Amino acid sequence: MKLVSWNVNGIRAAAKKGFLTWLEQCEADIIGLQEVRALSHQIPEDLVSPSGFHAHFFAGKKPGYSGVGLYSRLPVDFIESEFGEPRFDHEGRIQIAHFGKLLVANVYFPNGKGKDGDNSRIPYKLDFYRYLFDILQKKQSEGFRIIVMGDYNTAHQEIDLARPKENREVSGFCQNERDEITRWLDAGYVDSYRHFHEDKAQRYTWWSQRAGARQRNVGWRIDYLLANAAAAPFMLSGDIHPEVLGSDHCPVSLVVDDKIIQP
Repeated sequence: MKLVSWNVNGIRAAAKKGFLTWLEQCEADIIGLQEVRALSHQIPEDLVSPSGFHAHFFAGKKPGYSGVGLYSRLPVDFIESEFGEPRFDHEGRIQIAHFGKLLVANVYFPNGKGKDGDNSRIPYKLDFYRYLFDILQKKQSEGFRIIVMGDYNTAHQEIDLARPKENREVSGFCQNERDEITRWLDAGYVDSYRHFHEDKAQRYTWWSQRAGARQRNVGWRIDYLLANAAAAPFMLSGDIHPEVLGSDHCPVSLVVDDKIIQP
């Protein structure tokens, strides 16, 4: 079973760049999209109900901002997308899909940058990390296998970005943000890509749209699929797909044994 996560930086923009063709050809069973940036009625009909997929979208209250979407070839037991915390629910950042014993959390983690390019949103970002962590801890205590896919908006280690020294005070690589990723890993989550590619540098998932950063591969690895301790033994392979265009991010994938959903 193949899972794919992709920040599409606006599904309507991605649709004009061949997204539907990619969707038909990607051979994924579960696909999580982040930064959909559209209300359901604004999404083209062929993407709301694509052939062969169950689809679910959860938008933020602010038009053209945030939003997540999930496609699945597998029947979904149910999807949770609101958890009773308005400051997070209103931004449309979380979907938790239930597939038997497997939970797939599709998440668009906040950026810590404020309107003026400062780090003023980092406290909100860290609160979000901890809030989601606590939700998933409760699910884990109930025996679920959990995969958390999405744009984490944080590069964890120096190997995960092209210019670590220049970005130590920039949101996305500040120490307190990196420490939060470490906390998840210390709690038993496994970074699936790094598990299979321990020392592989210069593999990134996001590039600035300025100064030809993607062509020069000056990027950041900020998109992950983390598996909790119960899900990790089912992992078979993980990869990054920079050849896929249409967004400033590229897709990331994880292949798991399909027994992961079974009791």
